[in-house]
Amino acid sequence: MVFGLAGLLFWISANTSHGSNLRNDSQAMEYRDLVRKQGQHNVDVERDVSDLSQEVEDLRKAQVNDPEAQARVDALTGPAGLAPLSGPGLTVTLTDAPADAEPRNGAPPPTADDLVVHQQDIQGVVNALWAGGAQGVQIMDQRLVATSAVRCVGNTLILHGRVYSPPYVISAIGDVDKLRLALDDSESVYNYKTYVDAYGLGYKLEDRAQLNLPGYTGPLDLQYAKVS
Repeated sequence: MVFGLAGLLFWISANTSHGSNLRNDSQAMEYRDLVRKQGQHNVDVERDVSDLSQEVEDLRKAQVNDPEAQARVDALTGPAGLAPLSGPGLTVTLTDAPADAEPRNGAPPPTADDLVVHQQDIQGVVNALWAGGAQGVQIMDQRLVATSAVRCVGNTLILHGRVYSPPYVISAIGDVDKLRLALDDSESVYNYKTYVDAYGLGYKLEDRAQLNLPGYTGPLDLQYAKVS
């Protein structure tokens, strides 16, 4: 009975795969292509949303009759990340290790996961910069706000519906010394640096005399789950 069941399972597997590898890379490539195409679509939609949001804002301002209330609203656009921000700061660049990277300093042979930048690595840098008193933070060409979520699919980053590939550039405006200290004190950043030393992942920290961060122009609606 055991041998009969085993034979049946082998037949089902062969019939399902039609002689092909069920774990081949073609599916992964198809998923990555799908993500990239959807990312481009999201860029187009985001542009339309930005234009419509500006129209709504113009109409709202035209209807406001309370200058004091409007002044309070305007004062919040900066801290909320909706207004452009300029000043000194720094940039952190994270990038994957070479595909043929060899272990260093007695590290074990790397797996594929050891050679790429992960979601938690980017989040760790961003959280450290906020902890260091950053006035504003940007990933690639997008400003971060309270509703921003960093997500990775494979070795691609998805931010506000747009898709990015490494190297990932994170910019922050604030007191450079405090920002650097916060990065040095971050456990997440320290963990990432161990992989930099072991397998050659990229970590580049640069001071900037002047950074110009755009204001966030995307939707601010909160989406959440609740018990029905």
